[in-house]
Amino acid sequence: MPEISRFYGIIITMYLPDHNPPHFHVKYNEYRATIDIKTGKVVGEMPRRALNFVYEWLDLHQDELLENWQRMEKGESLITINPLD
Repeated sequence: MPEISRFYGIIITMYLPDHNPPHFHVKYNEYRATIDIKTGKVVGEMPRRALNFVYEWLDLHQDELLENWQRMEKGESLITINPLD
């Protein structure tokens, strides 16, 4: 499961291969969730503060996340995405 970004103790990964809809996985301490790249829908649990950081990051990098999803579907390596500053 390649790590594509890390910030404020939050780890963002994508599994290879994974199922639709396009999404990414979030780990923060003992919390785990998946987030739909297009809708922002969360499956799992994440503290509100961490989730707000993830949503801010998603807004900035949605295109790159969708590109990574397409790369994954083609069997290509994923790109690292800049962390939230």
